[in-house]
Amino acid sequence: MSGRHALKDLTKHFTPQRRAQVEAKKAALRAAMPLHELRQARAMTQKALGKALKVNQPAVAKLERRTDMYVSNLRAYIEAMGGRLNIVAEFPQGDITITNFSDVDGGSEGRAAK
Repeated sequence: MSGRHALKDLTKHFTPQRRAQVEAKKAALRAAMPLHELRQARAMTQKALGKALKVNQPAVAKLERRTDMYVSNLRAYIEAMGGRLNIVAEFPQGDITITNFSDVDGGSEGRAAK
């Protein structure tokens, strides 16, 4: 025997409480991830994403490593994977969706709201 076991065999004896903890952890991991992990989770290669963005693969790799980028570049990246980008400000009183970034050709990117 190789010592390897199928995941279903390892988890079949989990209590309902343990299963709930695992599901909560999975949801948390899905809720926040770097761009390259998001692309991988969507089963896309850098090359395929580059084709959708009309750039080469090294440009996609460079974009994924950036810590600062234009909202328009991030929007294009997300939309190329079939998603939609929402910008949300979180406050103790509640969350606010910032709408001036939702208009692709609105020209409002980079201006602060007053």
